Amino acid sequence: MKQDIGRVAGIPVARMMGYFVVLLIAAIAALSFVINKVSEQEMADRQYISRIGDQKVLAQEIAKLANQAAQGELGAFALLQQRTRQFDEILQWESERTPEALTGSMQELQNFWKRYQKDVQTILKRREVVSTMREHIQKINEQIPTLLALSDEVVSDMVEKGASPEQIYIATRQLMLTQRISGNVNRVLAGGAEAVTAADRFGRDAALFGRVIEDMLRGNRNMRIHRIKEASTRAKLVKVQKLFRSIRSQVGGILERSPEMFQVSGAAESILGMSEQLPQKIQQLQEAYQAYIDKRTSSLWVNSLAGLIVLIIIGLAWLYRKDSQRRLAEIAEQSRQMEETNTNNQEAILRLLDEMGDLADGDLTVQASVTEDITGAIADSINYAIDALRKLVSAINETTQQVSSAAQQSQATAMHLAEASDHQAQQIMAASTAINEMAVSIEEVSNNAAELAEEAGRSVQIASQGSEAVQRNIQGMDTIRGQIQETSKRIKRLGESSQEIGDIVELINDIAEQTNILALNAAIQAAMAGDAGRGFAVVADEVQRLAERSADATRQIETLVKAIQSDT
Repeated sequence: MKQDIGRVAGIPVARMMGYFVVLLIAAIAALSFVINKVSEQEMADRQYISRIGDQKVLAQEIAKLANQAAQGELGAFALLQQRTRQFDEILQWESERTPEALTGSMQELQNFWKRYQKDVQTILKRREVVSTMREHIQKINEQIPTLLALSDEVVSDMVEKGASPEQIYIATRQLMLTQRISGNVNRVLAGGAEAVTAADRFGRDAALFGRVIEDMLRGNRNMRIHRIKEASTRAKLVKVQKLFRSIRSQVGGILERSPEMFQVSGAAESILGMSEQLPQKIQQLQEAYQAYIDKRTSSLWVNSLAGLIVLIIIGLAWLYRKDSQRRLAEIAEQSRQMEETNTNNQEAILRLLDEMGDLADGDLTVQASVTEDITGAIADSINYAIDALRKLVSAINETTQQVSSAAQQSQATAMHLAEASDHQAQQIMAASTAINEMAVSIEEVSNNAAELAEEAGRSVQIASQGSEAVQRNIQGMDTIRGQIQETSKRIKRLGESSQEIGDIVELINDIAEQTNILALNAAIQAAMAGDAGRGFAVVADEVQRLAERSADATRQIETLVKAIQSDT
């Protein structure tokens, strides 16, 4: 039963709990790692979604700013360029972090943005065109009210002077042309489908207005325009003419830059047409990315690890309960055994006390019962002590008898000693006399011994001096022995050197013989050469004599070396 409680599948509960704890730690570490990775992914996902939201806002701002820039708001150009750059940077950032599964959606957005960005760049590159057109149109708009007022005064003067209805109609038509010029010029800057038509009407109306003024001042029969003769009316016409000349220069600038302005307007219209599609493309990318997030198994891993940790904790709780049951069973068994042991001990103690009652009364024949209980060792010790007491009592009785008999022997011995003491006193007197005589003899011997001691001291001193001399002789002999050994070594080295010298001498002797032979050969060759070899023969003779001298010197050295070798 204990084995079943303390083990699970044959493995001790404590070891099993250790395994579960290690597994729990590993699962928690894995869960922490996965949670960390999931947190990083979620942070990256939030950042990606946030960038997509920024793109949507930027797409709307870019469309709005492009329209404003095309209509002549110069402050919108810097903002348009900034927003375009920001959108491009976000798109580049997204392309670097877009998963491979979303490459199609990202590529579609990039291609659409390239077309969109091309129209934006068209507007940004023609900022100077828009600025110039704005200046021209602004100046025209500033001068149109004055032109209308002067033209209206001309019409009033003609009515007052009684001009013909046809002439008044022509003058009144100038007011209409002025208004049309103002309206068309603003339409050119506003862009749109009517911009080209407005520019064409603007040019024709401006040209017609200028010709009519000149015809009213000079007259034109083909156009049925009579020359204005009244001085006041002519003066006002001249003012209108001068003012329109200034306007005409602005009209020329507008008509000259109109084609470029049409490109700006076309780009703005294209941007406006794509302004709804671009957010849709961004939204598609966002939805695709969200779907990709939903398909990821990160949360499944987290949930799986969390479930595993819960199962491990449940297993640990079950093992802990199992271990607690085992401990409680062991404690209960220990308690039962302790109760049995206490009962047995109490019975053994009572039995021992009963047996020791007779011992307290002096009965040394008592024998305590030796058992395996706690009192067994005590009973054994008591039995040993009782045995020792019995032996001690027996020994005391024997000793008492021995002391009694010894007392009787002591009394007899004392009487015998008294008699012996009288006889000993007599002998002591005789010994005293002999001792006095011995004292005198000892004194004489002492004097003789003192003299002998002095003689012995002197002998010791002489012996010490002799010992020192012997030591000095020994040291001198050691020094001589060392010198002899050193000399022997030197003689040995001298012998070895002489042997080497002999070898060298033998080599020199061989060289001398070879030189002598060479000199002889040279003399023979010189003799064969005749007169031409006489100089060489002299040299050969000299070399031969030198070789002979070297051979003689070598033989002398060899003789000396042999003498040294025989001595050593």
